[in-house]
Amino acid sequence: MEPATGKRSFLRKILVRALFICVFIFLLRFAYVVTIRGGSCDAADFCFFSAPENLNFAGSGAVRIGASSVVVDSVGSSSSSALRDLWTSKEWRKSVDYYSAIFQDLITEGYLSPQSKALCIETVSGQDVFALKEVGVLDAIGISKKKYPPLVVSGQAFRQPFEENTFDFEFSGAGGLDRSVRPLDFASEVARTLKPEGFLVVHTASVKDMYSFNTFLGLFNCCTLVRSRDFGGPDSSMPSIREIVLKKESGKILSHGAPKKPGGTSVNKCSVPGYKHELIRKAEPLITEEPLKPWLTLKRNIKNVKYLPSMADISFKQRYVYVDVGARSYGSSIGSWFKKQYPKQNKTFEIYAIEADKSFHHEYKTRKGVTLLPYAAWVKNESLFFEINRDPGHKGEPGGRGMGRIQPVQSSTNFVGDIDKIRGFDFAHWLKNAVSENDFVVMKMDVEGTEFHLIPRLFETGAICLIDEIFLECHYNRWQRCCPGERTSKYQKTYSQCLELFTSLRESGVLVHQWW
Repeated sequence: MEPATGKRSFLRKILVRALFICVFIFLLRFAYVVTIRGGSCDAADFCFFSAPENLNFAGSGAVRIGASSVVVDSVGSSSSSALRDLWTSKEWRKSVDYYSAIFQDLITEGYLSPQSKALCIETVSGQDVFALKEVGVLDAIGISKKKYPPLVVSGQAFRQPFEENTFDFEFSGAGGLDRSVRPLDFASEVARTLKPEGFLVVHTASVKDMYSFNTFLGLFNCCTLVRSRDFGGPDSSMPSIREIVLKKESGKILSHGAPKKPGGTSVNKCSVPGYKHELIRKAEPLITEEPLKPWLTLKRNIKNVKYLPSMADISFKQRYVYVDVGARSYGSSIGSWFKKQYPKQNKTFEIYAIEADKSFHHEYKTRKGVTLLPYAAWVKNESLFFEINRDPGHKGEPGGRGMGRIQPVQSSTNFVGDIDKIRGFDFAHWLKNAVSENDFVVMKMDVEGTEFHLIPRLFETGAICLIDEIFLECHYNRWQRCCPGERTSKYQKTYSQCLELFTSLRESGVLVHQWW
């Protein structure tokens, strides 16, 4: 009987070894599913059971197998094939691991917890939501124009389909807020749906300087800044992004200091933030000596102008507005300069042309995207005298019309040209009603000496703080081209007074450029 017993023992050893080999192959395949395909499996993967809900594996990011399986298994039959292909792709897995590592850091720092009710805003296809569930934040949902059930519901960042104070944590990935055409509404919806003491985390590639950073913070006046850091993006197409963490606080009010108008008088209307002073330090220097040939000086100097959008990112503004005060013809500055030369960073600008001379009004009727205000910019609403200069060679204007000055009707005047009676309007008051601090406002002002009235009025009312950049022509008793050695009597101010005006504007934090 001993040979039979030995034979059975030999067969048993072979079966045990075969079983161990099968188990080893099964575990090897299972490990592949976990690490490469993210824990989702089908019959071809040799998956015959579901992992426990609390089973975690350490790797490039902690992977919560049960949560992943629940998500995959809950896909509807009509879309299961496409979503399974998406959720098991290497690109998807790479993105999920990227977000998992980020969310684990946020959990460690206390901004996110497994008990958080979380929202991912304008998610691409739910990778960030998937990552939240894998690291243990199971009560997570995303919104996007296209839904990906059960991870993502249909919705828009500026019109979230949720009640007030719903979420403890909200996340906007790179490209979310950057692509938004309504950033202020985006921020307002976050303020509405985020709970007090809740956290907002935004990834952005547009915050590259102090101007854009402070513009970004200005959107979220419901929140305080917790921290900001830079790190690499998810792929080579986005090499660097900034992560900004904000905390919602009830009843938070932002406060600023008071500016000074030219002359040093304090004005408790608004203030110019310090980061704008940094932009001014980068701007081209003022021309301190009076140019003998202003137009030639302009042509040379315009090449040196440091436009604000060439120094800073102007994203996160609600609207983009160009106001041409003293516009004259469309081609004078709107068509010839602003449309062609001003760097707009692919933003669409609303254009306002303010021109009192009736001879230019007809051509604006056919100009789309331009709103004509057929009045004179002034310090209050009243009737004015408007002088029409006749100078056939003056700046190439059609019909020989030059630039006209304005005076109140009751004032004495030394006008020598034709005179029209026109309406003047309170420009500062109009500006405060037309734009807001969330808008990006560029202005060109060429008002034949009225700048010495309008600029102080802008400071007095606080409207100056609504302007991001000004191109100002200051009018003074310059040398006449016709008569060497003689100055024009048309303007009473001197170049020194103009230089003082420009200097005081810059010292007050206004990015102003000399214009002729």
